[in-house]
Amino acid sequence: MADEIINEINRERVHFLKVPIDIVEPGQLGQVAFQLLAEGKEQNIILLSLWDLLRARRNAEYQNYVKNAALVIPISKSIVSGVRFLLKKQVVRYMPFDFVINLLTMLENYEFSTYFLGSKKHILTKAEKNIRETFSALRIVGRYSASFSRKDEPTIIEAIRKASPSLLLVSKGVRGGECWITRNNERLGKGLRLWCSDLFDVFAERKRHPSQTSFELGFEWIGYYLQNPFKLLRIFPFMYYNIVLLLYKLTAAIKNKK
Repeated sequence: MADEIINEINRERVHFLKVPIDIVEPGQLGQVAFQLLAEGKEQNIILLSLWDLLRARRNAEYQNYVKNAALVIPISKSIVSGVRFLLKKQVVRYMPFDFVINLLTMLENYEFSTYFLGSKKHILTKAEKNIRETFSALRIVGRYSASFSRKDEPTIIEAIRKASPSLLLVSKGVRGGECWITRNNERLGKGLRLWCSDLFDVFAERKRHPSQTSFELGFEWIGYYLQNPFKLLRIFPFMYYNIVLLLYKLTAAIKNKK
């Protein structure tokens, strides 16, 4: 059983099903992000869903990305209950929208900067406008939609490196998806990087984020499934996940009896 625990200032890291998970209390999130920035190096942050966790167990590239991340934050209730079941630890899950809001608030308080990459141009423009209105002291040092060609990619990466944002937010549409960050890790320069999926759509008011009540109850998935019924097929990996939990629990119980 991989149950190694790493203690750090304001956070605790556990290894759950061979995947790292960080425990960060809501009141400490800003301080943890500030500490990561103070280290002066590339720091990847991952908002980990259950499906991401399962992907990290089978996909070598994504597994390496997660293991080397500076911060791995769970967003699925199934991960919270799984960690409690196996490790008897209470982890804190975050709604992605709230997590990014907290992060942008910290950046604004210290007049740090951010760069936006991904999504469609008109969505990105509207999202940037709304973010500027909400976080007036936040410095937005650049943006680029996901419509760039492969030959333009080096130029965009160099622009990001020269802009040296405190936080690089990367959204859907970028070639390679979330793994685009790890594939270009050393070329992007210092600072925080975060894959935010369709969050620019939320900031552009084209999509709504789940309500706090539905998120706390673990029902946020209902809206996603109504938008895309094919996601109901995720019942099979969910069943696999629960079987793996039971196998790990039985293995641990057998080892303890020896």
